[in-house]
Amino acid sequence: MVLLMMAGAAFAGTVNLPKTGQTTCYDTNGNVIPCPGTGQDGALQAGVAPPSPRFQVNGDCVTDTLTGLMWAKNANLPNGTRTWYQAVDDCNNLNLCGYTDWRLPNVNELESLINANEPNSATWLNGQGFTNVQANYYWSSTTFAYPDYAWVVGMWSGSMYFDVKSSYYYVWPVRSGQ
Repeated sequence: MVLLMMAGAAFAGTVNLPKTGQTTCYDTNGNVIPCPGTGQDGALQAGVAPPSPRFQVNGDCVTDTLTGLMWAKNANLPNGTRTWYQAVDDCNNLNLCGYTDWRLPNVNELESLINANEPNSATWLNGQGFTNVQANYYWSSTTFAYPDYAWVVGMWSGSMYFDVKSSYYYVWPVRSGQ
């Protein structure tokens, strides 16, 4: 019986990862170089092409047609920065577009918004139907190995780091969508 269960696990479905959006390649000094033969994302162009349009605006909410996630259109609803604890409470108590199941996004969900082919993803996102996307760090719900720390994602570059939860960063509510 165990052997049959293990065999079934080996045939689990595959995941089609989206393209990174990266079309340029760089050397170790950060200089642009020709892509062929580098093995970089800009050369491989691996993954599934994003749907067009990628984002669908519906009132005060935007659905990402790639991930199925629904985001608040206003990426700065509290109109300023909050601690991690305040951010969690703000999202959990939000009633927007007729939904009350909003939450703080995890680090992977925030990263899914980054377009690596754009010099500033915040600017790009503001042109995709969102408003008030800050070229700054946003809280994720993902706690770091130390419980008093959580991951933040920079919306201009996709850079990530962790900081103490009593620090102040921007908040962008999400829900699971359809």
